[in-house]
Amino acid sequence: MTREILSDRYEIQQQLGKNAGRRTLLARDFETQELVVIKLLSFGSDFEWDNLKLFEREAETLKAINHPSIPSYLDFFELDSPNSKGFALVQTYVEGKSLDQHLKVGRTFSEVEVKQIAKALLEILIYLHGRQPPVIHRDIKPSNILLTNRSGNSVGVVYLVDFGSVQTIAAREGITYTVVGTYGYMPLEQFGGRTVPASDLYSLGATLIALVTGTHPADLPQQDGQIQFEQAANLNSAFSSWLRWMTQPSLDKRLTSAQEALQALEQEHQRDIDPLGVRKPAGSKVLLTKNADSLEIIMPPAGFSSHIGFLCFFAIAWNSFIFFWTVSALSAPFPGNLFFALFSLPFWSSGIGMVREILFALFGRVRLRINQQQISLTYELFRFKSGFRPAPKQDINKLEMVYSAGGNPWTIAIWAGTQEYQLGCLTAPELDWLCHELSDWLKLPIQVRRLPPVEM
Repeated sequence: MTREILSDRYEIQQQLGKNAGRRTLLARDFETQELVVIKLLSFGSDFEWDNLKLFEREAETLKAINHPSIPSYLDFFELDSPNSKGFALVQTYVEGKSLDQHLKVGRTFSEVEVKQIAKALLEILIYLHGRQPPVIHRDIKPSNILLTNRSGNSVGVVYLVDFGSVQTIAAREGITYTVVGTYGYMPLEQFGGRTVPASDLYSLGATLIALVTGTHPADLPQQDGQIQFEQAANLNSAFSSWLRWMTQPSLDKRLTSAQEALQALEQEHQRDIDPLGVRKPAGSKVLLTKNADSLEIIMPPAGFSSHIGFLCFFAIAWNSFIFFWTVSALSAPFPGNLFFALFSLPFWSSGIGMVREILFALFGRVRLRINQQQISLTYELFRFKSGFRPAPKQDINKLEMVYSAGGNPWTIAIWAGTQEYQLGCLTAPELDWLCHELSDWLKLPIQVRRLPPVEM
């Protein structure tokens, strides 16, 4: 049987795939004797002009990029034969199985292997998103990721293929085009025709969830648009938190770049954590109560310390001096006495502030409360209460472990939009415990903020 030859050069070996007017073929190049992949777009009853635009964009994109984990562009030509009319794109052939093929035969992936795949794909996305203009794949899923050369503890070489949905962001126009992607792996904004680099991060996160659960993401339960995968996977809390961050439905809560995602995955605070290390530390007086609907943390009075002792001594001296100043000023002849008395008011304000700080350290407490509607932070001293205006719970977008300039853990910060809620000074064990409790309840990853040293 005579095999079909395209462009007097490529002998078709077999068909690899077929979908809506497209065929993917394995062929041999007569000039190089190498196997190549040919993607055909045929003019037929199901032909659409949008498909031609995507096909040409794929060819233009592949011609412009050069990455060892992306099949290379080789040729592009028009077909005009009795059997076929259309266009053909020729790429290098990668001999390997897709992640989808591995999943279908029952292969399971360990957490270590999934992390290796995640890092390899993030490196590819750093390259693609870093181009000018950025290249967005828009269809990352198990069937578009190939594995080759598996050996020892290595999962193998990872390839990202099929750029048929690719989009380049026009820097000046800032617009997107045809809505494409695969249900279950597409973020919400992509359904609306908007695509940004973080959209690829969502698709990658959903792909990794498919690997750790062996289940299509669309078949997993969801809550407020967030994929609920934890019950179907045996992962440590740090990696689960990172996956939740990658697949946040809302763009403003998701990781924004592949570089940021890779750094977060590699950071020390995202590594395996001993479960015993996140229990309430013995001797801690911090109160934590939580259920499915609300979480409340009550910070007890800090108590007496050397700092408070020094502040008491200084406050007594300061306020005594201002008292005698004010009495002396009032005993002076009018109207000079009124001027000097008013002059003392800012100093009284500082003195009262020191007294309030002392009383709060000895008797005050901080109450953080989050329910399904809002977050609030209240400072309570006897019957007096003050604090920040509550913010809607859906605005909460960041959880930070704040370190002092000296490198010591200091406090926890929760961001709701542009409003920051800080708990106050905590010991290192308390900080670790509360951070992980909040991370688990809010379904947010723990980020680290290191305060810069104060310049003298």
